[in-house]
Amino acid sequence: MRWRSNLVILFFLSTISACDFFRFKSQEEVENDPILATVDNQNLHWSELLFIGSESKSVEDSANLANRYVQSWVRKQLLIKEAGKSMAFDEAEINRKLLDYKYALMVYEFEKKYVEENLDYKVSQKEIEDYYQVNKVNFSLKEIIVRLNFVKIEKGSAQNSQVERLLRSQSQKDSDSFKELAANSGTNYFLEDSTWIKLDDIIINTPLANHPNKVELVRSNKYVTTEDERFKYLIKIIEYKLQDQVPPLEFVREEITKILINKRRIELVDQLQKEVYNRALEKNEFKIYE
Repeated sequence: MRWRSNLVILFFLSTISACDFFRFKSQEEVENDPILATVDNQNLHWSELLFIGSESKSVEDSANLANRYVQSWVRKQLLIKEAGKSMAFDEAEINRKLLDYKYALMVYEFEKKYVEENLDYKVSQKEIEDYYQVNKVNFSLKEIIVRLNFVKIEKGSAQNSQVERLLRSQSQKDSDSFKELAANSGTNYFLEDSTWIKLDDIIINTPLANHPNKVELVRSNKYVTTEDERFKYLIKIIEYKLQDQVPPLEFVREEITKILINKRRIELVDQLQKEVYNRALEKNEFKIYE
């Protein structure tokens, strides 16, 4: 009978304009809130689906969302009914847990609002450096990272030999020329050689992806050249760090920034709790009995 419920939902949707989905237009309609589903003495009313209007793009989309919600509601009620038949529940304990959850949610929202209004997201370079120096032994690489230049170029390209020559040159002028040529002629490239990047992110779609010893690859080769049927891959390794080594500051800068901001968030929540406690203490708003 799912087709029938869809028709019912579409009928209700068609009576509401696109500007006010799921809004009843008169007090009479509110009082006569239609029932969409019933399980025993539990009813699902049309007004309980009001939120769907803001989440849908069309009447048909709204109908699909509404139908899924109705089906989900029915299943949930049936499970509650079955649980009630199969198990004995302590009503007082359930109510206590519901209250605990309600109060925990209220406190969470209160703390969240306070943090949003007071949290400073700006982290200075000095804060990052200081944290890194004190805690760098706690950072350990899980994979090889590198600073490099990389270009993928078609094997038949007339620029092949020039690209390789410029890549191997020690001249800064040639290095700049290489980057310009690679950007213009390469089908893929990575030229930010001051940026640390995971080796696997560079070689993922190259013949090197399945290299049996990547540690030896970076240790023994400053220049790496490989190819497949169509492309040639050129790499100049400038610097590398291996697994279990301490990463450079730049590689963990974003992680440290998140850690420091999260510490501020925790400190703000602690500050709020102390302020509320001390204010209540001054006003004798609570007593603790021994």
